[in-house]
Amino acid sequence: MHERIHKATLSQSQGREGWSVIFRHPVLPDRTTGKPGRRVRRGLGTKEKKAAERLVKQLNEMLADRVYWEPSSRPRALARFHPLVVDIFYHDMVPEPVDASTIREVAIPLPRSTDSDYRQVLLLGTTGGGKTTLVRQLLGTDPAGERFPSTSTARTTIADMEILLTAGPFRAVVTFLPREEVRDYLEESMSAAALAAYQGNSEAEVLRRLLNHLDQRFRLVYVLGAGEPDDFDDEELSEDSIHPSAVFDLTGTRALLRSSVERLRAIAGEHVSGLRKEIEAAESDEIVREELFEDAFDKALRDDERFQALADQFMDEIERRFELLPSGELEKTKQGWPRSWSYESQDRKTFLEVVSRLAGNYAPHFGTLLTPLVGGIRIAGPFSPRWSDNEPKLVLFDSEGLGHTPDAQASLPTAMTRRLEHIDAVLLVDNAAQPMQAATVAAMRNLASAGQTSKLIFCFTHFDDVVGDNIPTFRMKGQHVLASAESALTLIGEQLGAFAERALRQRLQSASFFLGDLDRTLGSGTKDDKRTIEQLQKLLVAIGGIVIKPEPVRSRPVYDRMNLVLALKQAAEDFHSAWDARLGLRPRPGILKAHWLRIKALARRMGEGWGDEYLDLKPIADMHQALQESVYRFLQNPTAWTGPVPSDDEKQIIFDLLATVIGLHLLVVVARRMSDEAIPDWLRAVHLSGRGAMYVRARLISRDIYEKVAPLLDRTPDRNQFMSEIIAVVRDIAARYKIMLE
Repeated sequence: MHERIHKATLSQSQGREGWSVIFRHPVLPDRTTGKPGRRVRRGLGTKEKKAAERLVKQLNEMLADRVYWEPSSRPRALARFHPLVVDIFYHDMVPEPVDASTIREVAIPLPRSTDSDYRQVLLLGTTGGGKTTLVRQLLGTDPAGERFPSTSTARTTIADMEILLTAGPFRAVVTFLPREEVRDYLEESMSAAALAAYQGNSEAEVLRRLLNHLDQRFRLVYVLGAGEPDDFDDEELSEDSIHPSAVFDLTGTRALLRSSVERLRAIAGEHVSGLRKEIEAAESDEIVREELFEDAFDKALRDDERFQALADQFMDEIERRFELLPSGELEKTKQGWPRSWSYESQDRKTFLEVVSRLAGNYAPHFGTLLTPLVGGIRIAGPFSPRWSDNEPKLVLFDSEGLGHTPDAQASLPTAMTRRLEHIDAVLLVDNAAQPMQAATVAAMRNLASAGQTSKLIFCFTHFDDVVGDNIPTFRMKGQHVLASAESALTLIGEQLGAFAERALRQRLQSASFFLGDLDRTLGSGTKDDKRTIEQLQKLLVAIGGIVIKPEPVRSRPVYDRMNLVLALKQAAEDFHSAWDARLGLRPRPGILKAHWLRIKALARRMGEGWGDEYLDLKPIADMHQALQESVYRFLQNPTAWTGPVPSDDEKQIIFDLLATVIGLHLLVVVARRMSDEAIPDWLRAVHLSGRGAMYVRARLISRDIYEKVAPLLDRTPDRNQFMSEIIAVVRDIAARYKIMLE
């Protein structure tokens, strides 16, 4: 074992000219076991074998001498060894801080309404609801020829897309996912494919599991292609489609995909028998046995060098796709992985073709798309709606779809919540031809408790599909859609208070727009087109008319501190009740136990710092929402006023202002306590294995992480610290606005 950890070896993938090094790091923890010995593979930046051997020899000297095993020894190592060797050894010991949003902001600064006429607009909506199709209309892109941004009935927007409508050349800056995160997505997909192979599934099904990650974000099929060339039906492709083979050689990729199915099947077969015998001897419950087997199977796969070697080959193929990037400014990490890429062009057609490789989902381009590797993309250029003579000053944020959650109380991702601080308008896009989805109701609920309803604008799409003998006119159809939407407001009012319902009802009546036929170029030839264009033009006026909220009136509310304490206790109880159900510790009606793989994947992302959610598991967002909603209910019930009792409109201004400011500060506190301060505990949860690991992991997350963030028991140091910190946030903000907290 000692030799295995401390010996570096030279590696060259089939079909690749460059050399790489593979070794087990003596200090960094293995991402599967948590013990020292992380497997590291890095390119050496040379095609010469002798030069590569010299670098490996130097690395072995570092591995053999404990003097270099401390980050503080880096200067000493640089004085003796090649800088590349030093970077490889110390890379994850001293992580490179990367702020993707700052990289994009430096490259293309976004104007704000505070110092310009621009309005920043966030689009929210359910998957397939027409959100990105509306973006196409606002940009004036051709739905047939340009197909930008990409649309689908499934999830298409998987990275932050920020679009600035401005004069000048077309510009783009793209930030990419870190190599380690891409590798983890890949290994999760490979593990799922290996499990499918063991279960006797067909080659096509195993390949599908490999190429389509469970969370629908990381789809290898975009990067590597779907398989053989005859998988494409030429009759279904548009005339201007270019087969990926015409621009990129996929021969090696297809050979790798063909061989990977049998290789995964063989690796799986060697582990199954022993694992089955061991688990069946230790556990009698069939359901528990299956979960234990899948957990042990995943661990065995990741610890198998053949599995890792196959992952290496896939990573080489993935990295090869960056060769498709045209001339531009490509910035890489010290380890050679692309961090960002900037591009500029005067030609609209060329620009959109290039950008579509980074944000597209067009099937004929499968095998040449970089879409799953993109973390964020910012675009600027002279875009303008075809149906408007004016050039609107807009910054559009096309976010990931809200999905199809059945939970009307689901929380918004923290990235969206943070963005709301600078957003001027939120376009909530919903399909008018269907009853309002639970995810849309959840978004309304989140915006109301955050005090952000004054920014809300409703866009009801697919209005051309709203038909019925009882609704023959445009006005009657609109009333029908609004009536359906209003039915959700009563429940929100019961749960969040009268002012939440009141604010949403006002926006629904005054800021709703009905849009049909958005999926095609609109003209002035038909009555329906004219109406949609008229609605879109009114939408632009509504966006431009959104202003900063007026200052509250002089009379200020007076609050009882004890009522705040009770509200915070209720928030903690609500959070723990929901998450105990998801973790399988205690049942709760309406909430299903999450699969252990999802819990483990969440823990890995939290521990590695890649994100704070996985699919519908969003602990930071959930805790923040529970606190925010409790605080919003608390704010609506002051014990007195310092002056004359304000009107309901004036009260709404005060309550929403306080809710907005307090909510942003609460998110900072929750993120620090649940993420930054809990990283070691999240990693412990990842590395648990063996009998009872799933239950222990659930207990660890509930007790060692969530209980520290928001303890349930009174008179404990953690409880006092939690209460004191939240109360301090509210007290400081109250003092800023001269509001009394007694």
